[in-house]
Amino acid sequence: MATAKAKPRASAVASPQAAPAAPKKATSDFKVKQSYDAETTKVYEVVRGGGILCKIKSEVTIFDEQEGRIRAIRYCPNEPSIYRENQGEYAQREHVVFRDKMLMVPHTKPNLQEFLDRHPDNAANGGGIFKLIDKNASAEEMLEKEFSQHEAVSLVRDKSIDELLPVAMYLDININQKNAEIKRELLAEAKSNPTRFIQLFDNPQVRCRSAVMQAVDFQILNAKADGMYWYDTNRLIVSTPAGADSIEVATRFFMTDKGATAYERVVEELNRI
Repeated sequence: MATAKAKPRASAVASPQAAPAAPKKATSDFKVKQSYDAETTKVYEVVRGGGILCKIKSEVTIFDEQEGRIRAIRYCPNEPSIYRENQGEYAQREHVVFRDKMLMVPHTKPNLQEFLDRHPDNAANGGGIFKLIDKNASAEEMLEKEFSQHEAVSLVRDKSIDELLPVAMYLDININQKNAEIKRELLAEAKSNPTRFIQLFDNPQVRCRSAVMQAVDFQILNAKADGMYWYDTNRLIVSTPAGADSIEVATRFFMTDKGATAYERVVEELNRI
């Protein structure tokens, strides 16, 4: 008996699946927008006197430029106007008190802000008791100070010791010590007055003064009380007035057209050492 032929089996190889699509890259860009709230708190600061508590007059008279007359103003929390003539019959005054020399007034108290802005004791009006702190200016000033200090510190870190020595000498720092000690003292100067410290590197007087001081140390120049002399010939270069410093006088002289030739000789002598 003939046997039935087996049917061919389906292929075990699965058809390849499509690869997942790559995520689309963002091609468009946008600009981040800022929203500035003009309704900010004003901060006032006592500049003279004060203490834990400082109370200012809550009713004073001012000259109104627009009206051209003297008007009385006072702070009444429940009154929209600071002018006494525009306030209600039963308006109640309230004391204006600075605590720890500061007073923060939110935008929800526009009458108090106006009262303080118009007050004759405000520095902006010629007074000497308190002033408005400009927060934007204060923030910019603080930021500029931080940047300057960072730049000054970077100069001490990145400059070579040869570039730092003239500044060190100008600042009367002892250069006859380890470089690390010189840099430590320069770092203290950089932090205490960063703006001045940075400017010293671009000041020609700094390098000239350091050259004069080195020339005195290496007996090229002779600094006497009455003037600066050449050490070898004892010839006078420039006279020093009574009570003045010969190094300072010589530095200023060398930076003039008249003293330029002598200064060139000093530099040449130093370069030979």
